[in-house]
Amino acid sequence: MGVEATAKRVTRRRVRTRANLLDAAFGVFAAKGFGRVSIEEVCEAAGYSRGAFYSNFDSLDGLFFALYQERAELIAEQVAGALALDGPDLDVPAAVDRVTDVLLLDLDWLLVKTDFLVHAARDAAVAQTLLGHRARLRGAIAHRLARSLAELPSVLGDLDAAAYAVVAAYDGVTTQLLLDKDVEHARVWLKQLLTALLTDGSATPEQLP
Repeated sequence: MGVEATAKRVTRRRVRTRANLLDAAFGVFAAKGFGRVSIEEVCEAAGYSRGAFYSNFDSLDGLFFALYQERAELIAEQVAGALALDGPDLDVPAAVDRVTDVLLLDLDWLLVKTDFLVHAARDAAVAQTLLGHRARLRGAIAHRLARSLAELPSVLGDLDAAAYAVVAAYDGVTTQLLLDKDVEHARVWLKQLLTALLTDGSATPEQLP
């Protein structure tokens, strides 16, 4: 029992250390930019040694992907929860309203994600990993659309193309949000774009003032 209890304490401590490193890295990345941060700065912000860092992550890229996965899972949960309320038959305008009301539009996260996207664009190996994450996100969106929509608007083509369009709409709106910092307008634009994409155009989403 003594060995088992010790192992549990070590596991809990490691989980806590990893979470603290992720939280500290997020703050440092948002403040300084992903490409301008060192492992030492992350360790200092978290109050840990380099050894603690390397016992959890093999690089800053690895740490970022852990952050990315955390945020991607949160967004997926938000979207899934909002869409699940309709059951098998999706009321697109109502579902889009719910999704955009709960969707994470965090400026610090968008800054970090954009910095890393630029970094990945210059490193083929990092880009491939990021592309894999984005492909899984699109796959989850396509799966939900397949369950919920009897028919896609013809302009979207197939489900994969529809998922690309949904992600592209989100990317475009959040890029604008980085510049104007207007979260409420970003939500309205996203409602308009997604409703237009996923319906035949007959729906009338909320208009911008």
